[in-house]
Amino acid sequence: MSQATDRLQRYLEDELEACRDEDVDRRLDELETLEAAIGSERVDAELDVLSALANETRYTLVRVLVAADTELCVCELHAVVDVTESGLSHALSQLVDAGLVDGRKEGRWKKYRATNRAVALVTVLEGSVDYE
Repeated sequence: MSQATDRLQRYLEDELEACRDEDVDRRLDELETLEAAIGSERVDAELDVLSALANETRYTLVRVLVAADTELCVCELHAVVDVTESGLSHALSQLVDAGLVDGRKEGRWKKYRATNRAVALVTVLEGSVDYE
């Protein structure tokens, strides 16, 4: 038995006051079902979103776009963050790939808007931090 299985067995013994191998096997099957229900593709997609937010420039861009509640031009976003044009372009590209912002070209200008996903994530984060 692996160390994790040993520990699970000890836990089940504490919870059930008696534990058989069948109890451990049944619980392992239940846990595998939970893992399968999440799916590795979903986990990968969610990690892409979290990774996109795990950078000060990208997070600031998302927060500004959510707060603006409208499209902003790249030139406006560049005034907010202290990065090169190339750095800004790369950050916005990562945010688009993660589904956090949408961009569109209007004449010679590129405009970006926060997606519903970005709004939801920022809302959750705002509710989870105590700013005292």
